[in-house]
Amino acid sequence: MVQGKESEAEARLYRCTRTVAAALTHVLCIAFTVFLVFLSRPGSSLFSWHPFLMSLAFSFLMTEAILLFSSHGSPIRKFAHKTKGRIHWALQGLCVTCAVGGLAAIAYNKHLNDKPHFTSWHGLLGLITVCVVGLQSLAAAPLIYHSLAKGWSLAKLKRYHAASGLVTYLLGCSSLLLGLCSTWFTGSVSSYIWYLSALCPALSALVIMDQVSRTYTAKKRLQS
Repeated sequence: MVQGKESEAEARLYRCTRTVAAALTHVLCIAFTVFLVFLSRPGSSLFSWHPFLMSLAFSFLMTEAILLFSSHGSPIRKFAHKTKGRIHWALQGLCVTCAVGGLAAIAYNKHLNDKPHFTSWHGLLGLITVCVVGLQSLAAAPLIYHSLAKGWSLAKLKRYHAASGLVTYLLGCSSLLLGLCSTWFTGSVSSYIWYLSALCPALSALVIMDQVSRTYTAKKRLQS
């Protein structure tokens, strides 16, 4: 009897912790993106579109696309899984569009100012991330159109997609963190604001890693 109450209390604490973590991630990704909008003032220059579009792509759209499948923090938790999948793909499509736009903005800006391209870790990782997120979105097509997945089980495709998607998300967060080390950002904020800004993609990455790993660990336990 006592053990049952303890288990119920632990389960309640677990659900509460996961719900708070998911809610915090929603707040962080929105706050980070809004702050970058305020700081970059998109439209004020060609360069301003780069931080705005990249933060919109990887901080907001990609985070929200993954959180759709969170059992504790999804804003559409009661929707069918198929509907979640289509909305996820739409958000990822917007993410790719914004990422390509952000990459084009910085590339053209460097061209106009006769500066070399992709000479920093931020630039190189950003280029790799944009290419990977594009491929990741295309590779997800068989999950929606199952006729394309000939010879592959849907369960295996989902596992591969989740694993590669997590790697892609971590690349995006790393690109954002490296972007915070740029001369433009460090020259625009105080050290206190810098650390607060860096916490946003770092904490979001931890929550998303936990969500994906727990989801597929639980599925393996059910299948075994």
